[in-house]
Amino acid sequence: MKKYNTRAIMASLLICGFVGMFSETALNIAISNLMDVFQISAATAQWLTTGFLLTLGILMPMTGLLLQWLTTRQLFIVSLVSSIVGTLIAALAFNFEMLMVARVLQAAGMGLLIPLMFNTILVVYPPEQRGAAMGFVGLVIMFAPATGPTVAGLLIEYLSWHYIFWLSLPFLVIGLLIGLKFLENVTEVTRPRIDPLSIILSSLGFGGVVFGFSKAGEGEGGWTSAIVLSSIVIGLIALVLFTLRQMLMRGPMMNLRVFKYPMFIVGLLLVLSCMMIILSSMIILPMYLQNGMKLSAFATGLMLLPGSALNGILSPRMGRLFDKYGPKWLVIPGLVIVAVMLWFFSSISVASSVAFIVSLHIGLMIGISMVWMPAQTNGLNQLPPELYPHGTAVMNTLQQVAGAIGTAVAISILTKGMEKYLIGSSMPSEPAEMAKAMMFGSQNVFMFAMTVTLLGLAAAFFIRRVVVKHATMNSMH
Repeated sequence: MKKYNTRAIMASLLICGFVGMFSETALNIAISNLMDVFQISAATAQWLTTGFLLTLGILMPMTGLLLQWLTTRQLFIVSLVSSIVGTLIAALAFNFEMLMVARVLQAAGMGLLIPLMFNTILVVYPPEQRGAAMGFVGLVIMFAPATGPTVAGLLIEYLSWHYIFWLSLPFLVIGLLIGLKFLENVTEVTRPRIDPLSIILSSLGFGGVVFGFSKAGEGEGGWTSAIVLSSIVIGLIALVLFTLRQMLMRGPMMNLRVFKYPMFIVGLLLVLSCMMIILSSMIILPMYLQNGMKLSAFATGLMLLPGSALNGILSPRMGRLFDKYGPKWLVIPGLVIVAVMLWFFSSISVASSVAFIVSLHIGLMIGISMVWMPAQTNGLNQLPPELYPHGTAVMNTLQQVAGAIGTAVAISILTKGMEKYLIGSSMPSEPAEMAKAMMFGSQNVFMFAMTVTLLGLAAAFFIRRVVVKHATMNSMH
């Protein structure tokens, strides 16, 4: 195996990944502030998040193809330039339209960078060291969103929302410079045929599903609105056609042969269940703390910081344990911990102490750190090298879809639970009753997340350690 300067390569990718993820979540805290500044409605402001997710949903399926068309350095430079230009426009933005363009450019940068990061790790690290390397990606993916809201809360309070982007910009430039100096071309450029119909079907399919579920989660007309139903139906039809086309093509855009590998499927199911648990919890818990327990945005950010930070810090450690002992002894206990924490979460009330909620959140995040990266690494390890770009593209794309579905379902369950409580209330408009309705709705969401966890636990019993024998597997190609 060729020797690479793995530390420098990882440093450049991780710095850029961290900053990208940070600015993605930091802006969520600023949404209400931006509504005042730009005089826009909540539905319009929501586009800053929906547009970001939509760009990822459309771009991620193409990354398998792009990883075979562009060298590692070319893809890294395109990704970073897109992120830097987007961040600069956002920092200078004086109206909503400018900020929206900036978000799309940032999303394009992140949509290229994350699959590139996973693919590079699979190429430059031998299988017995991948768990620890993937753990550092886990640190970035969890730690950046954890610090985003807290730092953003401080910046908005004392400076302005523009500083979220001014703070990010120098780090992206540093990451780009390190990458230009040390990043090597680690993948083989094979230039497969580009099929325009596959690109159209994939964009309509994944884009339609992500958009439909994102709109359903916004609560305007919910699931019954024409735009939501038509988006999801068109998306699903396009996905069926996309799948059929990929199976019939000789050089598919997204090679679905990855689904021939059982551990990849188990790993994928576990990653998707983690994504739904995290997103449904991370949306409902802050809402409950702010609207149910009447805490400030900054206090909420501080309460969620220990759990998310610990998850990030433990990710590399869990990766090393995975390298040593395999996935089963981490994944199954991890899901049991998650299920227990969610069961306790489903009985939280307005009387629950801050310490109790913080400790439950810490337990939840420790459990997730035991599942996510070990399951993902084990699944990708079973693939032969020529399927790495496709495996990472499938996993990252479906994570976006699962995230959109998890968020939409969580918001719907919350809304329905609140409505059900308030119908039976004698004073539905009283603040105390609204807080109790929020509590009732939130408890239902945590029960939904616990159900997803138990389904994940059932899948986890099929996980087994992959012994990598790619010398023989390559002959299958």
